Amino acid sequence: MKYRLLAPGPTPVPEETLLELAKPVKYHRTPEARQILAEVLQDLQYVFCTRNSIMPMTSSGTGGLEAAVANCLPAGSKAICLIAGRFGERWRSICKAFGVETVAVNVPYGQAVQPEQLAAALKAHPDAAAICSTLSETSTGVAHDIAAFGKLVAATPALLLVDAISGLGAMECRTDDWHIDINVTGSQKALMLPPGLAFLSVSEKAWKQIEKNTSPRAFYFDLKKMRNGLASGDTPYTMAHTLVQALRVSLKQTKAEGMENIWARQARSAAAARAGFQAMGLELFASRPANGLTVAKVPEGIDGTVLLSKLEKQYGLKLAGGQDHLKGKIIRLAHMGYIDQFDVLAGLAGVELALLEMGYALEPGRGLSAAQQVFAKSLSRPEHVPV
Repeated sequence: MKYRLLAPGPTPVPEETLLELAKPVKYHRTPEARQILAEVLQDLQYVFCTRNSIMPMTSSGTGGLEAAVANCLPAGSKAICLIAGRFGERWRSICKAFGVETVAVNVPYGQAVQPEQLAAALKAHPDAAAICSTLSETSTGVAHDIAAFGKLVAATPALLLVDAISGLGAMECRTDDWHIDINVTGSQKALMLPPGLAFLSVSEKAWKQIEKNTSPRAFYFDLKKMRNGLASGDTPYTMAHTLVQALRVSLKQTKAEGMENIWARQARSAAAARAGFQAMGLELFASRPANGLTVAKVPEGIDGTVLLSKLEKQYGLKLAGGQDHLKGKIIRLAHMGYIDQFDVLAGLAGVELALLEMGYALEPGRGLSAAQQVFAKSLSRPEHVPV
């Protein structure tokens, strides 16, 4: 049975990238290693849509979020956290760990924080040093209007810190044009690499704030140390340089396809997944859906945990469920990175079969047909699949 990884991280990795990881490990302090790192950071500027410097970290994406808070926000400062799910909550938890006062703008899970809510929070808290948001709230499948947030924050002294871990490379994200001061992503989502690397795009506005923070509560995650190291072409501490070397391969595929083509492909996959779930009679969970994953509510009378178990054990399809109070209530189908239209169709077909087996009233093939119709409309525009 073929195993298909369709969860929103980690995601599948192209074979060429995996083969790069299979090569013998080389020493990391060499001119060749420095050249590879420089090339990767330059290609990442293309993915981030930025001219800002890119800071690499050997960590998961959460390490990148911690680095953003630790370097930008001294203890006692204030941050407005836009919370629409578990990863918005993570921003608040990290801020609290570093002694940062938090102001929460909460919306029910499945909803998106609206720009007018942020505007009201900025007016009520003009002393806020940062606004923390998610681009794609992975726990609910919600996309935030970061472009609108950026316009509001740019008119203030505050920084806009964005968790784009599951969104960057899967949906439109224009770091510079949208006034994102620190944009964070991880290697294991749309960048098509195993977990282990985080990257931060840091604006000049953010660097000025970092310089003012003369005693950041960080050692390994000190961004000034990283910037100083990169100035000489190296990192202050040992990077996961085998992952960096492999990322070079995935990024070349990304550049060959083109970011706007990727955004369009992901949008088609997202539209197909939504159509497929709805044709099965499942309700979409996100009011403003992201394009890197699609989240649907589990039908009444169906145990979502059992559904996911059947998908994996009987059909080799690994989808994700809900977290915390959403466990067993939603299913999450990813279509970011190295996941193509046939993977999406396979995921939908498996959901249909598992639901039928569990007694759900469903006409076989209805969801699959709806998704195929969405893809069929784009036949005049050939699918660009990374190979």
